Amino acid sequence: MKQKELLALARNTNTSDLIREASVIRDKGYGSLVTYSPKVFIPLTHLCRDVCHYCTFAKTPKRISSPYMSVEEVVDSAKRAEALGCKEALFTLGERPELRYSTARKALSSMGYTTTLEYLKVASQAVIDNTGLLPHLNPGCMSLTEIMELRPVSASMGMMLESSSKRLCEKGGPHYGSPDKDPKKRLATLDSAGKAKVPFTTGILIGIGETRQERVESLIDIRKSHDKYGHIQEVIIQNFKPKQDTKMSDHAEPLTEELLWTIAVARIIFGSSMSIQAPPNLSPNKLNLLIEAGINDWGGVSPITPDFVNPEAPWPHLDDLEKQTLLSGKILVPRLTIYPSYIGNLRDWVDDKLSPRILKLSDSVGLARDSEWTTGKNNPSFKLKPKSIIPLRNSLTLKDHVDLALKGKNLKVDQIVDLFEARGPDFTYIKKAADELRQDLSGNKVSFVVNRNINYTNICYYHCTFCAFSKGKTSEGLRGKPYDISLEEIVRRSKEAYERGATEVCLQGGIHPSYDGNTYKSIVSSIKEAEPDLHIHAFSPLEIWQGASTLKKELKEYLGELNELGLNTLPGTAAEILDDEVRNIICPDKINTSEWLAVMKTAHELGMRTTATIMFGHVDKPIHWAKHLLNILNLQKETGGFTEFVPLPFVPMEAPMYVRGQSRYGPTLRESILMHSVSRLVFNSFIPNIQTSWVKMGRRGIEECLNAGANDLGGTLMNESITKAAGAEHGQEFPVQELKNFIQNLKRIPKQRNTLYGEVGEETKKRSVDPIPLTPITNNLEDRKHHVIASSQ
Repeated sequence: MKQKELLALARNTNTSDLIREASVIRDKGYGSLVTYSPKVFIPLTHLCRDVCHYCTFAKTPKRISSPYMSVEEVVDSAKRAEALGCKEALFTLGERPELRYSTARKALSSMGYTTTLEYLKVASQAVIDNTGLLPHLNPGCMSLTEIMELRPVSASMGMMLESSSKRLCEKGGPHYGSPDKDPKKRLATLDSAGKAKVPFTTGILIGIGETRQERVESLIDIRKSHDKYGHIQEVIIQNFKPKQDTKMSDHAEPLTEELLWTIAVARIIFGSSMSIQAPPNLSPNKLNLLIEAGINDWGGVSPITPDFVNPEAPWPHLDDLEKQTLLSGKILVPRLTIYPSYIGNLRDWVDDKLSPRILKLSDSVGLARDSEWTTGKNNPSFKLKPKSIIPLRNSLTLKDHVDLALKGKNLKVDQIVDLFEARGPDFTYIKKAADELRQDLSGNKVSFVVNRNINYTNICYYHCTFCAFSKGKTSEGLRGKPYDISLEEIVRRSKEAYERGATEVCLQGGIHPSYDGNTYKSIVSSIKEAEPDLHIHAFSPLEIWQGASTLKKELKEYLGELNELGLNTLPGTAAEILDDEVRNIICPDKINTSEWLAVMKTAHELGMRTTATIMFGHVDKPIHWAKHLLNILNLQKETGGFTEFVPLPFVPMEAPMYVRGQSRYGPTLRESILMHSVSRLVFNSFIPNIQTSWVKMGRRGIEECLNAGANDLGGTLMNESITKAAGAEHGQEFPVQELKNFIQNLKRIPKQRNTLYGEVGEETKKRSVDPIPLTPITNNLEDRKHHVIASSQ
């Protein structure tokens, strides 16, 4: 809309029509979500040189016990808030009190500072040093130099414009006598924040004597700044509340219609992408109306501190806020102080030192992680939210997507993305639909295979940034020492596995610089000679590709040779994310998407079956997951060679890219469950088996996945090195009897299978239930002549 059209909104008195239009616009940008920021309110100082006629936050020196919070008080408040799940430390303070009060100057001087902004920087840095919270700074008007000085210690900043009307600064107006409320100065601050590339919060205060025309002009002024710099991440529409002991204590607060009109107009002016916020504590009985009018955010809500600006209006309890939001047809989700669009481009918008902290707190779409659950960790305290007692309708759009999937129809990328982004009742609906489909395809059986993992070397000349397993030949920087076990040891472990009831050995390792295609052939032939009945499930597509390349053979010829020697099936690892945008970040020197698919297609054409995997939750997003699933599905429809799909959530703790601050902290529990549910729906009967990894998910995690579409628990493993190297804590073996008991406790039927989902003989089952003790393994570092150099237990 052009400015003339925007200004004409001030004359539109049809509030109902405006609300309808605003609601449609909001839904285009935010769908069913309404966000909030779990925060702690840190009032660094109540002293202020301004004298706004409606404010009770600002106090004179005689009315406070201390001019400033101490750093110790700041940190203590932040720590207590973090323990309660807060993600944001909101610093609110009066503007430049040292220019008005000697008390402020003396207090600052005694601490070694000249200005309040200097002290603010120190206090914010203390929060960064002592907690995982993200500071949001709200110190008022600032120059470009001052903003740049504070930028390294803040994920975002803010300042309410309130109004760009000069009339309100005249004698008798609410801003008279407040030099920092000069509209010119405040608009200059907005522009300076844009020049400094700081994600910025602003907004207007309504009901203080301004006209509708002046409100629209103020909103247009904000939009002009945003159009120039793209830095305004949210616009707050705050309604005035009269307060005792202020000059405006008898001033009437704005009518509800005025608030709704202004919210709707703001939404129309800023469009679908801007976050429009209204504080829930200022309209506690009208939250449904605020949502209807076009907001998508409640702002900061604190479980620990009051709203110091509006102390008479307590924050709603989060449970109540969630219920009210749900009753309005929306889903309440936590966010960070910095919005997703800026998290998607942290290099431009945030100081490099804060980026790792932001990534650790964010999920795949840039919102806040919604639980403390972490892949690979023992999560004894994690709790899933109980089902809502409020009867809720599911998204009709998602229902259409699910209906298509259940009919075996192809879903498009954007439809699969919608499924991956489901939350609240939509999340529950997708889990249920996937589990019902699992019931149709697999019944109540939960299958597993007794196998042994043999990771024969962790020496690798590739540089995958997610991998904590691989080492350079002399690397000591990551967990464990380099090793390369002998062929004799590989055979010994295989024979021992067979004696313990295993029907399969799964072999994978790093790409050792001394390996060639003959190395893999000798491994297969040696195992097959020693234990001819043992199924060899070995070598990722990367190893196959490398083996063929070193022997200068075509894939089909080389795979055929391996198959003739006794290689039965291929694991679907090294897939990571089958989208080269992501692969170029996490494994740039590895085979690309088309090459991975080529290996699998060739194997299938030779009659060899393979599995398929996805390793997710690092730098990837739902759109990449959707493309990955479609790549797998399209090949499966062509060849029918995949036996199962295995979601492998990224284990971050020791992964290089996480340690370097370049990735998220693995997927959230919701995202991990959805990967199983959505893959079940997308693959339907084309890939009937969805496996959940107990090594990655833990026992409580796989329980959730088995009730969300998964039907298989994979292998008992006996040994596991790759996930353990990344910091996982779920062990290396799931004994058969324990596994059966686990399944039966879920009221499901355990089914021991072989690699191809066939039956297992009774004698083999007996050996697996009461196995011989496992000999402790020693990982030797061999030279190519199999001479022992060193060993690692």
